[in-house]
Amino acid sequence: MWTHRHLLGIESLLPSEIQFLLDRAEGFASSIEKTARLRGKVVVNLFFEASTRTRTSFELAAKRLGADIINVSPSTSSVIKGETLLDTAKNVEAMRIDAIVLRHSASGSPHFLAKRTHTVIVNAGDGAHEHPTQALLDALTMRRHKGRIDGLVVAICGDILHSRVARSNAILLRTMGAEVRLAGPRTMMPPSAETIAAGVPGVTIHHRLEDAVEGADVVMMLRIQTERFGVSCLSTLREYSRTFGLTERMLTRAKSDVLVMHPGPINRGVELDAKLADGASSVILEQVEMGVAVRMAVLDTLLRRA
Repeated sequence: MWTHRHLLGIESLLPSEIQFLLDRAEGFASSIEKTARLRGKVVVNLFFEASTRTRTSFELAAKRLGADIINVSPSTSSVIKGETLLDTAKNVEAMRIDAIVLRHSASGSPHFLAKRTHTVIVNAGDGAHEHPTQALLDALTMRRHKGRIDGLVVAICGDILHSRVARSNAILLRTMGAEVRLAGPRTMMPPSAETIAAGVPGVTIHHRLEDAVEGADVVMMLRIQTERFGVSCLSTLREYSRTFGLTERMLTRAKSDVLVMHPGPINRGVELDAKLADGASSVILEQVEMGVAVRMAVLDTLLRRA
């Protein structure tokens, strides 16, 4: 059911492998008791970009499995002295660790390390390319509420062009049989659905929020990633909120039992109304909760096979 040494992206996974990880994560989600499954293993969180949810949940996941975890950030490492990513990874690897969880601004950086080190590599987000564990936790959240992924209509809205979350979700959801609608301003959209979804059919692009939300089972709003493009893609935040911010009125176009999702962090009042973020349809905090379970499943699967 699982033959990969690393988790570098969703694009390389078969439906059966995605199902395998979701089922494993479901088991961990039902119990938060600490175990000794990975006793003696050492995991390094190597995060070159800011993170709260992803880094903390990987740390919790490792600890709950009994592994030792070390957090390394560029501000406290030799990176500020000019050390390269590869040299950093090689030096960490020389300390006899078992896995590196990498977040980096350069797309393809986990793949780069996977080819040049002997350590298990887990992609925790690489540039605007992929964020596989986020897509897995989103899928697990949907499945727990809807009982399935196949046949769901999922609208992913906002800054699609720069979003690794949108890309990984689009690939995973289409692979598992969902209909995916991508919506955003023209300046924040790829030229074609194939660009964002790696050629997976069944992903459509919309330039009006109401068209994407109409009849949706799930509406996932994305953060505006100004750190990747500055303000060149925007007129004003007020204008963006007016045209692509999710409001209670807009949400009435979706199905009555719609799920509202967001990968975080949320810009309240910009991507979505604050009332929706905390409302009955919101499963945003459950996404965070499922993040720990998914990352436990990933670490357990990779390190017990290593």
